[in-house]
Amino acid sequence: MASTSDIKNGLCMRYNNDIYKVVEFLHVKPGKGPAFVRTKLKSVTNGKVIDNTFPSGRKIDDVRVETHKFQYLYNEGETFHFMNQQDYSQISLEKAALDSPELMKEGEIVTIIINAEDEMPLSVEMPASVILEVTATEPGVKGNTATNATKPATVETGASVNVPLFINEGDKIKVETTKGTYQERIKE
Repeated sequence: MASTSDIKNGLCMRYNNDIYKVVEFLHVKPGKGPAFVRTKLKSVTNGKVIDNTFPSGRKIDDVRVETHKFQYLYNEGETFHFMNQQDYSQISLEKAALDSPELMKEGEIVTIIINAEDEMPLSVEMPASVILEVTATEPGVKGNTATNATKPATVETGASVNVPLFINEGDKIKVETTKGTYQERIKE
């Protein structure tokens, strides 16, 4: 058993007959009244995100997990296939278990969190950022540049990302995986 002081991003816990992963948390100590922890929890079974507030000091039922490096191979509809980097065994997961599947390209190395009790995969964590090639974007229109003007661009995985006007087709860009936002252009 853990308490609310152990809550951190990535912690897996049992709550309401399901297993949730902490996506965001904030310890709040108001001037009046008891402290509490505000959390955003993502279900590892169906991908639903809920907001929850725990009173400070409350016991939580944490799940012991192991992390393993896997390589993303391919997807068939809603099922994504991965290969373990150590023993080359393969597993398949549903799209709901993935944080940002639209930014994952074949060959990407991801971290899969596995429940240590029953060896079931719980969720997939992407690297902090990925490098993707822009496959389609409109040319920037001169005169639209008041401040921080952006345009939509389609990357090689099919995802749409807002990029600055100077990005062209064929450019490689770094995309932050948690928010799906443009970070920088990669020079070759």
